[in-house]
Amino acid sequence: MRVHLRVLVAVTSFLTVSSPVSAGSPTPAPRPAVHSAASDLAAIETMLYRVSMSAFLASARTGDPWFDWSTDECSAPLIGSTGRSFDFRAACRRHDFGYRNLQLLERRYGTGATFWNRTNRRRVDRQLLTDMKNHCAARPWYDQPTCIAWAETFYAAVRVAAG
Repeated sequence: MRVHLRVLVAVTSFLTVSSPVSAGSPTPAPRPAVHSAASDLAAIETMLYRVSMSAFLASARTGDPWFDWSTDECSAPLIGSTGRSFDFRAACRRHDFGYRNLQLLERRYGTGATFWNRTNRRRVDRQLLTDMKNHCAARPWYDQPTCIAWAETFYAAVRVAAG
């Protein structure tokens, strides 16, 4: 328990570090002719909650420049985004997409707390946990318990940072 608490504190202390890693030089996807708050929100929610991780990652490689595809992976320099029993880079990338783009909508459309609020943040955080646990389920059986423990630790750190 003490080790997990130390890890939680370490992860939490680095969650606010911002050093985005570019998604590379993607080939821009064609942009719809008209954007609106509703259509942009629908596109973001599709990427977050309705497509598989592999489909999300394919979209991230060719990302529509209208959205922010940057990532700093898991913002956990002491622990990293990967370990012997886990690799949470994909889950953290989708999480970053959610945070960055809900905040982007807030700035772009100036609608106050409509997009970036506690409810949406909690929903993006829960998807992070789901994505990490899905990753853990694909690991060898002997790595799964440790992977799940790390997933829960990362999730707890994110929620602590949420305040």
